[in-house]
Amino acid sequence: MGQRLNRCLDVPVALPPLRRRLLLLFIMLFLWLYMFYSCAGSCSGLAARGSPAPPRAAPPLPGEPGEESSLEEQRAAPDAAGPLSSFFNGSGTKRLPQAIIIGVKKGGTRALLEFLRVHPDVRAVGAEPHFFDRNYERGLSWYRDLMPRTLEGQITMEKTPSYFVTKEAPARISSMSKGTKLIVVVRDPVTRAISDYTQTLSKKPDIPTFESLTFKNRTTGLIDTSWSAIQIGIYAKHLENWLLYFPIGQILFVSGERLISDPAGELGRVQDFLGLKRIITDKHFYFNKTKGFPCLKKAEGSSKPHCLGKTKGRTHPDIDQEVVQRLRDFYRPFNMKFYQMTGQDFGWD
Repeated sequence: MGQRLNRCLDVPVALPPLRRRLLLLFIMLFLWLYMFYSCAGSCSGLAARGSPAPPRAAPPLPGEPGEESSLEEQRAAPDAAGPLSSFFNGSGTKRLPQAIIIGVKKGGTRALLEFLRVHPDVRAVGAEPHFFDRNYERGLSWYRDLMPRTLEGQITMEKTPSYFVTKEAPARISSMSKGTKLIVVVRDPVTRAISDYTQTLSKKPDIPTFESLTFKNRTTGLIDTSWSAIQIGIYAKHLENWLLYFPIGQILFVSGERLISDPAGELGRVQDFLGLKRIITDKHFYFNKTKGFPCLKKAEGSSKPHCLGKTKGRTHPDIDQEVVQRLRDFYRPFNMKFYQMTGQDFGWD
C-alpha cells in the first residue's frame, strides 16, 4: 500500500519547484476531501443506527380530523442524499416550507401534491408531517429536518389536510413565517363527508351507518355537527380562523372537482400562485377510466405512468337520498358564505 501511495505521489523532478509544490498540495487536498466525506458518510450511518428513533405520534382514531399517511405515501417520501453525493451534486439545504397544502381531508390533497412534484422547482415531503397539529412540541428544527434538500429557486412544500380544521394551526404557521403560502383543496362538502365515512368504513367495518351518524335526532332532522365528517365541510367557519392571521390573497382555493375534470387547468393556477413557470400542462396527464381519476404519464423520477394508490377512489356506499338532500340544505348557507369569502363559486348547489 505504501509503495502504491509513493508511486501516486511520485512527482517528476523535472517540474519547477513551485509547480511541484502546487501539484503535491492538490493531491493532498484531494485525498483529505475523499477521506473526510467517506468518514462523514459512515459516521452518519453509524449515528443513525445507534440513536433511538423519536417516538411516533399516535394515529388519529377513525373519524377524527386528519388523514393518515398510507404505506405508499411513506414510501413516496424522498430519501436524504448521502454526504459525498451532496458534496459533488450540490443537493442544497433543508429549509422550512414556503408553501403548505393545509386542507381539506378527502378533498384531493394527495393528488395535488403528487401532480406538483412533477415540477422541477418543487420539492415536497411525501408523508404528512402533522407538525402544526400533533408534533408542534418537537420544535422547528425537527420539522426542518423532515424537509427535502432544495437548491436556490426551488420551493419546499408539505401537505397535512388536518391543519385546516386545527384551531392552533394558523397562529403557529404565522409564527414560523407570515409569508407562507397556503393551499386549500375543497370539494362538495356532502360528497366529501361520504368519502370520509367510506375511508373510516374500510378500516372499521362495524361502525354505524352514515345515516345514523349524520343526525343527532333523525326524526327532527337535526344534523350532528360534532361528527368530524360533517364538521370539516363547514368551510366558512374554519376559514374565519385562518383570516385572523393570513390575508385572503395568501390562500389559494383549489376545486377538488376541477382537479379531476381539468387537472392541467387547476395546476396552472397553482403554479401561478407559487410563482412558478407553467411546466405542468395537459401533456402530463391521461384519464384512467377504471379509477375515474386523472393519472400522470410520468411520475417524479420515473419514466412510467403513475396513478394514486388503491386507497384513492373507493366506491362509496349507497346513501339514502333523503339524507343527502337534508345535508345539501344544511350546507347551503355555509357554502354561500364561503363563496363570498373566497370570491369563487364552486358550483356545489
